Amino acid sequence: TELYNRGLKEIFITCIDGLKGLDDAIRSVYPQAIIQLCVVHQIRNSLKYVPYKEKKEVANDLKSIYTSATAELGLANLDEFAKKWDSKFPAISKSWYNNWDKLSAMFEFSGPIRKVIYTTNAIESLNMTLRKAIKNKRIFPNDTSVFKSLYLAVLGIERKWTMPIRDWQSAFSQLMIKFGKI
Repeated sequence: TELYNRGLKEIFITCIDGLKGLDDAIRSVYPQAIIQLCVVHQIRNSLKYVPYKEKKEVANDLKSIYTSATAELGLANLDEFAKKWDSKFPAISKSWYNNWDKLSAMFEFSGPIRKVIYTTNAIESLNMTLRKAIKNKRIFPNDTSVFKSLYLAVLGIERKWTMPIRDWQSAFSQLMIKFGKI
């Protein structure tokens, strides 16, 4: 609501990290927004149930789900995953089934767009860098000094952002076609 009140009138796609209630909050203000659950978070949450010696195999089987060409094929691969692993790790497939509506949103888009929207890692990296910038200086003389520290941190981050998003031109063109308002 605060973002809406500050002028953000429309959201096309959101990628969220699984914070409870966030999807409902977004839908209450932006009912037309497509909500994608961060696949990386889902994988991390899934692998926390798996012992180290089986993590690689389970991760490879999960990969067949989120790299599928269509949502139907992804769901079929999830069914295969469940048949193989539910006897050992039933919580994994249950979590994927429960979140399927938010995990499968990316299948509406082609590969280049999926790579942009399937994870929140870029945002998390930015937040981590900003936290690191102010963590070591626990006490600031005033608010301006906090803002200056954060500004300098953003300048440092910006220097690292020299590489464009892979296949961005193709993704941008497809987004223009789908939404037409960008």
